Amino acid sequence: MSTTSRLAVLLFGFLFLPGYSFADGRADVGKNLAVQLCATCHLVAEDQKSASIDVPTFSSIAAKYGQEIDYLAGFLADPHPPMPNFSLTRREIRDLLAYIKSLK
Repeated sequence: MSTTSRLAVLLFGFLFLPGYSFADGRADVGKNLAVQLCATCHLVAEDQKSASIDVPTFSSIAAKYGQEIDYLAGFLADPHPPMPNFSLTRREIRDLLAYIKSLK
């Protein structure tokens, strides 16, 4: 993704989630959402049996974007193909990000 695209997504995250705080997210709920919505493609938990090899694991996402978690908020709010658009709520985004951050 180009620098311009990353900045646009980051800006969108700031605009879409004003007053956002990780303290608001629940990692346990986020893990359940990840298993339900994301595990078809991503490896979301250590005990998961299978996932696509063409997409990053949640642990690798946490390692890569741990300091740029707001970027992920923007991306989840407005996903780009090939990721499906689940139309996540703000709460669901906070919970997923809390779970991802917990993997760091």
